Amino acid sequence: MRTETNPVPEHDHSKQDSIEGRLHGEQFEPAEKDSLVTRLIYMILIAVMISLAQTVLVTATVLQFIVMAIHKEPNERLADFGTDLGIWMAKAARYQMAASNVKPWPWTDLD
Repeated sequence: MRTETNPVPEHDHSKQDSIEGRLHGEQFEPAEKDSLVTRLIYMILIAVMISLAQTVLVTATVLQFIVMAIHKEPNERLADFGTDLGIWMAKAARYQMAASNVKPWPWTDLD
């Protein structure tokens, strides 16, 4: 936990700002909304993708734990992958819950 006596390092601020922008940054809503039937089809496809993403997350988590047990520190590339996966899952959940009309990757760019 960071406190005033233990501030976040400068490079962590820019990384955190980048993540915040990816999560809460400007989303370009599509010009036209999908019909309800079309949205249902996308929601089913995205639900399957979320299920697969959860399997990938569990696998990456176990792998990261093994790396940490052996090397006493996390693998940065795996940690970054986890961040990217989490951001994708958040965007997918927003679409699923109709908080956004922006579909996640592969229908839009992967941030």
